[in-house]
Amino acid sequence: MIRSMTAFASCEAEVDGYTLIWEVRSVNHRYLDVSPRLPEIFRAIEPLVRERTAKYLKRGKVDCNLFYKKDKKGEEAIEINEDRLSQLLTAATKIESSMDKFQAITALDVLRWPGIQAEVREDLVLVHEKAIELLNDALAQLLNAREREGADIVEMIEARCIMIDEQMVLAKKRLPVVQLQIREKLQKKISDLLEEPEQARLEQELVYFLQKMDVEEELDRLESHVKEVRRILGQQEPVGRRLDFLMQELNREANTLGSKSADIQTTNISVELKVLIEQMREQIQNIE
Repeated sequence: MIRSMTAFASCEAEVDGYTLIWEVRSVNHRYLDVSPRLPEIFRAIEPLVRERTAKYLKRGKVDCNLFYKKDKKGEEAIEINEDRLSQLLTAATKIESSMDKFQAITALDVLRWPGIQAEVREDLVLVHEKAIELLNDALAQLLNAREREGADIVEMIEARCIMIDEQMVLAKKRLPVVQLQIREKLQKKISDLLEEPEQARLEQELVYFLQKMDVEEELDRLESHVKEVRRILGQQEPVGRRLDFLMQELNREANTLGSKSADIQTTNISVELKVLIEQMREQIQNIE
């Protein structure tokens, strides 16, 4: 299954007084690069976020952003450390008795004193578990989006392969005409230089020149590479790198075809091939 590396997914759920929101987006990257961005109270699940993402995706730069809201009803009640409060009030009474003037402390002052409020440790196990479950949903959505975009890319590549086939058919039909033109031009040049050109010498020069300008090998390789592109598109594992390599090979043959071109039509075919190959290459950069 061909997948794109560019996609976005978002999931939201409520659990135990928390509203959790995952936003997961991925873009092109040579390898898999996972960047979790988590609130402090969810730092403990970061290794799991990386692990789950790697199970779904093989390539791409992936941002996993978790946001949360806490219901007001679920906010912690203020709990007082009774021992600490007793110590503070006893100390304040002693200080007051030894001072000429003493400014009474308020209840808010006492509440702000370090240690007066008892530390409340909230059990977040259930919330963390739900966050990972929700991440699975977001990653599944992201994968579906990448597959849909990948299907569009495959359709575009297959259409370009058909166009390349058409250009190669034109080039092959043009070969006998080009070879005949080369023969006639070479024969005329030799005839202009020599009153009675040697037929054997003429044939020798002609064979050498035709071999030098022969593009059948390049066309055969182009055809072979296009077949390989189609074969790879049907595979299930990530194929982006192999397709990118094939684009380099296709472009090399198209360039050689242009450099050997002996007429304007073959040159135009070479240019059209390079345009089609570049269009495929741009899309393949986005394939996982």
